[in-house]
Order: sequence, then structure tokens, then C-alpha cells
Amino acid sequence: MSDVAEAELFGNDDWSVQADGIEHRDTGYFIARAALATRRAEGLWDWPLQMAEKRWCRPSLFREAFLVALDRFGIPRDAELIRSFALGYGIRAVVSPAAESFVTLADMLQPRDVYASVRPAARPAARLLSAAGA
Repeated sequence: MSDVAEAELFGNDDWSVQADGIEHRDTGYFIARAALATRRAEGLWDWPLQMAEKRWCRPSLFREAFLVALDRFGIPRDAELIRSFALGYGIRAVVSPAAESFVTLADMLQPRDVYASVRPAARPAARLLSAAGA
């Protein structure tokens, strides 16, 4: 058994959670334990938003490792964490009323009103008349 395997608290196909942070197995990208709870000015969690910009980062595996790391290191979750993941990966989210409870996909998504932004098309006959100069 290697030193890495012994030091690993959790692992999946892409990420390794270690005592000092989390590391991407292929790239070596490392997020220090002390930096995991970093927030942006508006209160969103930084790492879900940053990792969403990385083409090599598979969202489900990063999310799994990140949440395990938070639990192992005693870093509390809140509704902004849910929102940060949702916004980072392009989902319009609502804030969960209870940060520690299970949140369904339906609770996170807001249906888009496709008809609100659709303008009525001009009538074809009116276009033909104006093009002819009538």
C-alpha cells in the first residue's frame, strides 16, 4: 500500500480527499483544506464556481469529493453551497430552505417560461405589402 493510498480519506475516479485537502488524480490540481470554504463577495462558494470553468472537471465526481471533504473537515454547508453548484454548472437555482436536508432536482430548478420572451411574429401578408411599397 502506497503513502498516497494510506493518506487518502476518500477517493473516486477523479479526486482524492486527503488530510490536507483534495487533489485531482490526473491533473494534480490541489485545493488546500484551509481554502475549501472560500466564499465570493456575494456569499457564493468559490470552488464550485471555479471548477465549473475547468473542462477536465466532471461535476458529479468533484461534487462528491468536495462534499465528503466538507464533512470530514467539519466545514458546515449552507444554502449558498447548493446555489453555487447550481449556478456554476449552468442551472438556475433557488435557495433551499434547509441546507442540511435532501434537496430534489425539482426544488433546485425553476422552469423557464418559454412564452414570456416570444414575440408574436409579424403577419406574412403585412410584410409582403410593406416590401412592395404599398
